[in-house]
Amino acid sequence: MVLSENTQRIRELNDNLRTTGLGGQVMITDGVQALGSGGVAAAIAAMRSFTAFTEDNDPHGEHDFARFESSGNSFFFKIDYYDLNLEGGSDEPGDTTKTRRILTLMLTEEY
Repeated sequence: MVLSENTQRIRELNDNLRTTGLGGQVMITDGVQALGSGGVAAAIAAMRSFTAFTEDNDPHGEHDFARFESSGNSFFFKIDYYDLNLEGGSDEPGDTTKTRRILTLMLTEEY
């Protein structure tokens, strides 16, 4: 897949947030929280190390959504792009001066 410069930038920003927790906010759902500190830590570690992106699970090449397994549980992570006031979607997700990223980590049954 050939990616535009803008898509490559979005992918880099998304990968940075997913792997380091920097460049946006990371939220976990009540279901993930209920796994306890060890379960949360394992899920976050699995999410951070996830690299199994394919054209099937990442058709736009942005690395903004995936399903993965950790400690016998199935998870999704989803990255959404908002305007700076969190009042609507961002029209320019590759521009950090106009976009706030929110990553949500959830159990698949919570989606």
